[in-house]
Amino acid sequence: MTDIGPIDIDADVPDRISPSIDVRILGTGAYVPDRIVTNDEVGAPAGVDDDWITRKTAIRERRWAAPDQATSDLATTAARAAMQAAGITAEQLSVIAVATSTPDRPQPPTAAYVQRNLGASGTAAFDVNAVCSGTVFALSAVGSAILRRGGYALVVGADIYSRILNPTDRKTVVLFGDGAGAMVLGTTRHGPLLRHVALHTFGDLSHLIEVPAGGSRHPHNHDTLDNNLQYFTMDGREVRRFVVEQLPQLIKEFLHEAGVEPADISHIIPHQANGVMLDSMIEDLAMPRATMHRTLTHYGNTGAASIPITLDTAARQNTLHPGQLILLAGFGGGMATSFALIEWN
Repeated sequence: MTDIGPIDIDADVPDRISPSIDVRILGTGAYVPDRIVTNDEVGAPAGVDDDWITRKTAIRERRWAAPDQATSDLATTAARAAMQAAGITAEQLSVIAVATSTPDRPQPPTAAYVQRNLGASGTAAFDVNAVCSGTVFALSAVGSAILRRGGYALVVGADIYSRILNPTDRKTVVLFGDGAGAMVLGTTRHGPLLRHVALHTFGDLSHLIEVPAGGSRHPHNHDTLDNNLQYFTMDGREVRRFVVEQLPQLIKEFLHEAGVEPADISHIIPHQANGVMLDSMIEDLAMPRATMHRTLTHYGNTGAASIPITLDTAARQNTLHPGQLILLAGFGGGMATSFALIEWN
């Protein structure tokens, strides 16, 4: 378990960066594919209907990528939107991190394709795989990097889960959509402040969410394909137990470490896993002033993209106001959890 406290500057920071400078979010962006997949369409092969899916998940539709779209394509479009919002060019980037568990290829990193697409040659570019928690993991990594290197950082969460879903598995196929969300970070005195970050991984629960085959443990072969081991699998009951029973306490500990009370939070942007599960979780958080933002109704669970897509939606709807505290709460395979506290201004 790793806890990353307030992102402060230490003695090793180059002189060109002032100790009074903080990591701030300068722009957000998002992209979802054009194709709308209804509950009836996705539910038919799995033997469930719109009423069952809505009642179990609060999801009504999702977007799926076109056959010629890869994760890097979605990530690039979201990245360009975030860079436009931040008012920067690709030449100003010093680091690019793409959070994904559905990369274009096992290697090179999907971030290398995003870098190429943006024309940001020479920029440090790497992937982060903490599944649906990955964007906040990436946020922590690049925040520390730009405090030391300067310049601007691009964080993108992007996933195309439609390619790894078993169409007959009602526990998973009804949940997921495809999309990408992005943030541009800089070391400035203006913009939403990244105040505190904490990361956790509970590897003893790594079996709860996985794609069994395709890696070095079980390379693809006729047997793995015949047994559908190339598909995403999840123990939904135990994942729900983890989220409902453990996440509220982890959030309370995180807020205590950050020096704020639950009542100080104005907005919570959680990973968009399942609307019914989120409703159960929020009841235990004791955040009387917090608005929980949801995009899953129309986009489903977009993996690592869900938090940045939802943050971008809230920002573009002008629902976030100066001085308000925003909690980002990620959770997913690993099992991994990640939290970030943002002061909006």
